[in-house]
Amino acid sequence: MDASAPKDNISMLSSPFSSPNVSALLKIKIISWSQETGLPASVCVRVGGRFFNLHKYPLFSKSGYFNRELTDSNEVELPQDFPGGPETFEMISLFIYGSSTLVDPFNVASLRCAAEFLEMTEEYSSGNLCERFDIYLNQVVLQSWEDTLIVLQKCQSLDPWAEELLIVSRCIESLAFMACMEILDPERRRDQPVVTLEALSTQRWTSAMVQEILTQDVWIKDLIALPFGFFKRVIGSLRRQGMKEKYVSPVVIFYANSVLFDENGAKEDITVLLKGILDLLQMGEKSSRIIPVGFYFSLLSESLKLKLDKEYTLKLQNQISWVLHMAQVEDFLLPENGTDDVSSSIEMTTMESIFSTYVVFHMCPDNGSPSPYNSVVAELWDSYLTRIASNAKISAKRFMELIEIMPISCRQNHDHLYKALNIFLQVHTELSPDEKSMVCKYLNCQKLSNEVCIEAVQNELMPLRLIVQALFIQQLSTHKALKECTDSFRYTHYGDFSGSIPSSRFANSKSQNLTESPHVDIEDTRNQPLSFLLQKDIEKPEFCKKEYESTSFRIQTLEQQLMTLKRSIQLQNTSKKREQSSKKVEPVRPYGLEGRTMSKKRTPFGQVTSCIGTVNLASQRKYASRLLNVFRRFSFFSRAKAKRKPGVTGVRSKQM
Repeated sequence: MDASAPKDNISMLSSPFSSPNVSALLKIKIISWSQETGLPASVCVRVGGRFFNLHKYPLFSKSGYFNRELTDSNEVELPQDFPGGPETFEMISLFIYGSSTLVDPFNVASLRCAAEFLEMTEEYSSGNLCERFDIYLNQVVLQSWEDTLIVLQKCQSLDPWAEELLIVSRCIESLAFMACMEILDPERRRDQPVVTLEALSTQRWTSAMVQEILTQDVWIKDLIALPFGFFKRVIGSLRRQGMKEKYVSPVVIFYANSVLFDENGAKEDITVLLKGILDLLQMGEKSSRIIPVGFYFSLLSESLKLKLDKEYTLKLQNQISWVLHMAQVEDFLLPENGTDDVSSSIEMTTMESIFSTYVVFHMCPDNGSPSPYNSVVAELWDSYLTRIASNAKISAKRFMELIEIMPISCRQNHDHLYKALNIFLQVHTELSPDEKSMVCKYLNCQKLSNEVCIEAVQNELMPLRLIVQALFIQQLSTHKALKECTDSFRYTHYGDFSGSIPSSRFANSKSQNLTESPHVDIEDTRNQPLSFLLQKDIEKPEFCKKEYESTSFRIQTLEQQLMTLKRSIQLQNTSKKREQSSKKVEPVRPYGLEGRTMSKKRTPFGQVTSCIGTVNLASQRKYASRLLNVFRRFSFFSRAKAKRKPGVTGVRSKQM
């Protein structure tokens, strides 16, 4: 990026490689002066490890420093921190002897600082070096983006002279001004849009993505090459000059990406840089659409590795909780490979803290209205649980605590929760049926998708109560679909016959008449058994044969288990009757009422609220009978399917 400005002949010497041998020119000038005046070079000036034999008068006439130092002695030693060292003094000496100074952006800063040290001002000579270098800086260097960057880089070794002479400040302000002009340039904005992070806020943060963006804006690439001290001041100047935050934040982010995630950097330097970058970043809800959430997670991960102060890690965690709904599961912190107990790792506890903070500030806000993103965040948390559920060290109690981080009420879909529980049960095969029931108590089959609900029915790891609940949910879904189909049929085919107006819900109702009606009567359809209804469903194109076969096989297995359970109950009851008749101590109670302790309360779906494995024998027998009645209805379905497609396994009907 260049700002057009007129340049004089000095700009022709902008490359250091085009400069002639300054030492040879200086020797020629000293010899010529001696020949013209007949005076020897009587002054010895030492700079670093080099000695310069010069004449006294030219030094007196141009420099206030030499005017004082050469009053009593002809030998002067400049300090070790003399700006620019021997090379710069050599160029200034050439000017003292009347030669033009070869100045360019690579040496103007050191020449200006050296001239200030030697007090080469207008007080001692008109058109002295201090004024000339200031003019060159203002009219040439600060009008060019590249030249300003070069001068600013050279100022690193000229502290404190470059700061006191405001060379650094003038360069920083000039860079910020030209950057603002770059953003406002209509031609530039039309040809190539300015980089912002709004479109990237929901994408995963990667270094490759950053490198691709940097190729579009060279001015950002130039700024992030600056030392952090200069970079921080440029960012401050950009904000003071009115650049919008959506343009400033990308520069900070790209700088952080280039310096923080470099493995070659020293740990102490990275720690200082990380603290400084966190101070530069925009925080709060306003930054939700400016800075990608993945970048915050990258900073948080780096902070944990460096064991940064808790103040900074909490600052990042609170910021992430504000924009958590825009995150992706790939951005989340995962325990390192080889971690024995994932549940107690620093990454796990940090993620738990972030989601807990979200619950406090978004699900129980002061204004009383919960966040509309609660279901999104809950689904993200369940997806995260699927990634850590495979760790065998997580106990059932700890896994239940992790599930409860997000309230069950905000989970509108339980698919990811089911997957997490399934993975957990696959790893923890030692759990008892009661423990499985406790862990799975959060799962609601009504909030499962149809595919996942079918999978749950076929899953032998799931508790029996959950499988039965899933079967009832599928049955209710079938009834609902049938009712909608029946209503549609009634309005379509009987509305015109009765003289009523067809329902507007069915767009094709007017195009049908009695001659096109199906031959199955409505009343006959209502009186058909469940097998007939399911048989109509499987004739649909979308019905999956594989799912039907797997579900039928699972129902068979459950039926066999219940029959075995019933026989066991009968044997135990017979044994108990024999014991009671032999003792003749207590009268025999009516069959099926002994030891009844469980309530017969049912849910709206007809489910027994207690797990089958925990009720007494009589209740188990009665509940098993109810289930077998349901399975008998399914058996019609399997026999009908077997007649149509011999390859499909049906459900064997059992007579009790």
